[in-house]
Amino acid sequence: MLRRAFALSACSMFLAAMSCAGQTSKPASEQTPAPAAERPSTTPEEARFLKSTEAFVRKLFAWSPEIKVQLGPLAQSAAADFYVVPIEVTVDDRKESGEVYVSKDGKTLLRGEIFDMSADPYAANRAKIRVEGSPAKGPADAAVTVVEFADFECPHCRELYGTLKVIETKYPQIRVVYKDFPLNQIHPWAETAAIGGRCAFEQSAEAFWKVHDSIFENQDVISTENVWDKLVGFASEAGLNADTFKACLSSPDAQKAVETDRAEGVALGVSSTPTVYVNGRPIAGGDPATLQQYIDFELPAQNSLKK
Repeated sequence: MLRRAFALSACSMFLAAMSCAGQTSKPASEQTPAPAAERPSTTPEEARFLKSTEAFVRKLFAWSPEIKVQLGPLAQSAAADFYVVPIEVTVDDRKESGEVYVSKDGKTLLRGEIFDMSADPYAANRAKIRVEGSPAKGPADAAVTVVEFADFECPHCRELYGTLKVIETKYPQIRVVYKDFPLNQIHPWAETAAIGGRCAFEQSAEAFWKVHDSIFENQDVISTENVWDKLVGFASEAGLNADTFKACLSSPDAQKAVETDRAEGVALGVSSTPTVYVNGRPIAGGDPATLQQYIDFELPAQNSLKK
């Protein structure tokens, strides 16, 4: 996202983006661009507005002509006098995307986020997250739900796996939900592992977590060549029927479930793993201190609403 720092060069692109929101940036190796949506046609007036905005941001961030910059389409922001202007930047084969806010008179550009103070700032995120039908543990009526979008091959997701083990022990009253977001461009066996996890879940919700743990604990020894055999072994150790599991690995249904999770993440703006939502509050990178801070805030806040 563009709301990090914008001290960007052709080499750094948007890698500094989250610092002004108090979050740490992710390594480029753990980022993947969301699929570009089909862009609607613009009016001549909008085209001129976008052209002048592009000229300004190129000057602001020192983006040379060799850097491809795509702006638009314009959208109304929460502030009546400003447009949301999506920006996609491409350097060689690397892409990053985000947004800025530009006043309708074309005289002012804002970085960061604009919030409607009359509304819950995270309600829209919660509305986009589908908890039902996903692997979950913890009370169904929990005051706090932690939703993780993760990639089984991602080393930072393995770190978060360890963090969540501690969090779950400390906060048994929360609910944890797992979502697949395999980064196929950089992690060749991640999607196969995600499909394996979904196949485990289809046989047994409890067994899913055993397979989930086995994948992360054995991440270093899994490869594109052995991932199938490893998954079958993990499934057998979890007490699942191996033949049923193998058939599921080859079926389109499990892959469709993975794609549904990924599409949900894209709709939320997920572009890197892990990305965590605590009652809709996003944490790119799953920073442990921020995760605990959000849980500590949400628990009393939600419990007070129930009284």
